[in-house]
Amino acid sequence: MIHVCIPTRDEATTLGPLLWKVRRVFGALGRDFRILVFDDASSDDTAEVLARYEGTLPITVIRSDAPVGYGAAVDRLLRRAAHDSEYPKRDAALVVQADFTDDLDAVEEQVKTLEGGADIVAGAVREWTPETTPKGVAWARRLAPWVLGPALRGAPADPLTGFRAYRLVVVKKALRDDDAPIASSDEPWVANLETLHRLAPEARRIEEVDVRMRYERHARESRFRAPRALKALFACRGRRWPTDEGRAA
Repeated sequence: MIHVCIPTRDEATTLGPLLWKVRRVFGALGRDFRILVFDDASSDDTAEVLARYEGTLPITVIRSDAPVGYGAAVDRLLRRAAHDSEYPKRDAALVVQADFTDDLDAVEEQVKTLEGGADIVAGAVREWTPETTPKGVAWARRLAPWVLGPALRGAPADPLTGFRAYRLVVVKKALRDDDAPIASSDEPWVANLETLHRLAPEARRIEEVDVRMRYERHARESRFRAPRALKALFACRGRRWPTDEGRAA
């Protein structure tokens, strides 16, 4: 079972197409799936859109009346997936952005890599160019290695891209040892880094698959602000990553 985890706030326009794409992808794969959506106090038509799909898709909606932020939304989704899983050594959670910018064509490779024994399968974007990426994101990505320093160079996978699959036993082990939030930052890049940093020590094997970002699907103005993101990343320079010997035996 793959638990497709979608944190959302005011993404009603892209949420419907995303849900149908998830259905088509997993239908073609022939794998069981369940959709978990965290509605982070959306003020648009998100609730109405989700209500239309609750009777036709295997979907569970978790709603918050007050905004909790991206990191807390991911934390709650991963906890819920781990709690509900009957077979955590086999089941996985796949985190997907509600704005439909993650290219779900990579899901097949992610799922097969999990089935091949990986515990975390991280999406990795190899190109950040102005031709394929909003200019602010592109130049922030080019500056990120300098801003993060060793916290990026020592990472076992791309720590900033959130399109990842986690075997749920990894989440359970991390929460068993420490019930602190898996992620808490409202800045998505930092929250993605926090999540990988928290779960990587419990993973025996971490793999990457190439993914693309489909920014042309944005239906609203992006909330991303490069100076804010880079400032938040700078506070993470001191992160240290587990070595292969330090990961779960």
